[in-house]
Amino acid sequence: MQIFGVDIGGSGIKGAPVDLDKGDLAQERCKVLTPHPSTPDAVADGVKEVVDHFGWTGPVGVTFPGVVTDGTTIRSAANVDKSWVNTDARVLLGDRLGGLPVTVVNDADAAGVAEVHFGAGRGRRGTVILLTFGTGIGSAVFVDGVLVPNTELGHLELHGHEAEKRASSKAREDHELTWEHWARRVQKYLAHVEMLFSPELFVIGGGVSRKSERFLPHIQGIKAEIVPAQLQNNAGIVGAAMRAATGR
Repeated sequence: MQIFGVDIGGSGIKGAPVDLDKGDLAQERCKVLTPHPSTPDAVADGVKEVVDHFGWTGPVGVTFPGVVTDGTTIRSAANVDKSWVNTDARVLLGDRLGGLPVTVVNDADAAGVAEVHFGAGRGRRGTVILLTFGTGIGSAVFVDGVLVPNTELGHLELHGHEAEKRASSKAREDHELTWEHWARRVQKYLAHVEMLFSPELFVIGGGVSRKSERFLPHIQGIKAEIVPAQLQNNAGIVGAAMRAATGR
């Protein structure tokens, strides 16, 4: 069974048909740059470009980097244009895609669902937290495999700063940090999240998951197990397609 997944990020919009039996992309993904300004209409055009690239005509799952309520209404937009707030994303994207059925989900929640079902969190009980490090920091919290949606732990305050402003992948690039220096910031952030939630497992997602050997060995003193996402930066696409398959 194949369903289309699209992952909207602060820097790129990427998507592909997903094989839901394997939990992997059925074709090589297509990616376009996130427009600036990243208004709803401009981003919807980018989503359409990705979907049209494959000539897709079925259901589409779309992630969004912010709080999504009832699978449709956008309530926050930290890393895209603020005009997204209160937008009915399902209606907007459905109209732009010519009436295709669209399901919208928080980006980190989608990645987490994919990792818990197919990847590093599969079969794990207790509290599992996936954290995606990209333009910002996304989070997905699971208790015995059940998602607590829209947690947005990247916006926790840490030492007087919003955590994602200090420890995101973008912060590493903007401040030209070495991997070791950045790992120390991530370590402080993980220690703070661990103090609040006491998870058994941290799954580290986003583009940096492909380079986990460059920073994970430098993270010390965390009681929880820390592993890279197995689906790496495709987890959001897979999770979006999983949500679209259920129509929720």
